[in-house]
Amino acid sequence: MRAIALYEHGGIDKLVACELPTPEPGPGEVLVRVEAVALNHLDLWVRKGIPGLKLTYPHLLGADIAGELVSDGSKVIVSPVLSCMRCRDCLSGRDNLCRHFGLLGEHRSGGYAQYIAVPACNIVPRPTGMSAVDAAALPVTGLTAWQMLVKKAKVLPGETVLVIAAGSGVGVAAVQIAKLLGARVIATATSDAKLERARALGADETINTSTHDLVEGVKSLTGKRGADVIIEHVGKALWSQCILACATGGRIVTCGATTGFDAVTDLRHVFFRQLSILGSTMGSKGDLFDIVEQVKAGKIRPVIDRVLPLAEARKAHELLEGRQQFGKIVLEVPHP
Repeated sequence: MRAIALYEHGGIDKLVACELPTPEPGPGEVLVRVEAVALNHLDLWVRKGIPGLKLTYPHLLGADIAGELVSDGSKVIVSPVLSCMRCRDCLSGRDNLCRHFGLLGEHRSGGYAQYIAVPACNIVPRPTGMSAVDAAALPVTGLTAWQMLVKKAKVLPGETVLVIAAGSGVGVAAVQIAKLLGARVIATATSDAKLERARALGADETINTSTHDLVEGVKSLTGKRGADVIIEHVGKALWSQCILACATGGRIVTCGATTGFDAVTDLRHVFFRQLSILGSTMGSKGDLFDIVEQVKAGKIRPVIDRVLPLAEARKAHELLEGRQQFGKIVLEVPHP
């Protein structure tokens, strides 16, 4: 099969086009013919090297996968969450808390190839009429934003939700899910063009963090109260401002640190204003069924920035690294 593989950590040049053996499904696994695979910042981090992560080479990136079962041609979406499916957390629907939690494209090879073998429990049926490109845009950012807003923050109708970096994959999903829950949404981005698109997704107010102070903007839009919920994945660059922009008794949910993990937290604001800081990673396999149902109902839609062929994976990485996208960059995988 054709694939784009890593043979060592490093820059974009380490993405190598190659021919690899088609994988053989193990016990309890199925073989998926990959039609599309979407990019995430995870792809960049794994390519560059994550401390403590040891890869078996050649390694394939790609956690967001859509395709069809080789066995019967059924159209499917692949959940990226790997877990033992035997422990108490897994059997209670909290498989992303499993001690053996992992992700496709990180802890085992992912979808930058024509075929992938995955556990059968990771298969979610793809609705009739949903394209592989749209389906591939859903799992990672959809699961992440769903857990952050629905499970962690437990957003209530009428609350104000601040979505940081609304042009990102998590951001575009978070804006839509927050509106689905009846919230007022304030979206941030670093360009007016991205903010305009965030409004088209449902954002009620916007703040350009390249030209305006985040805290002043949020206070101005909330009568100095602050945001009830802040959806954050940028990390160091805006963390201290998020603390100040949060309302007394509010919740900050964080799922990433794309600008740095060593953010400074003024604990006086946390305890005196009784803030809740909630960490969040992905969501359970079952949550993907809920997300797909909302897409079928037209209440959430995948947001695609652009589609490139698998052979242009290097270009896709360059675009994502430069933060030039709004929504997801998706690679289409050709088959004879």
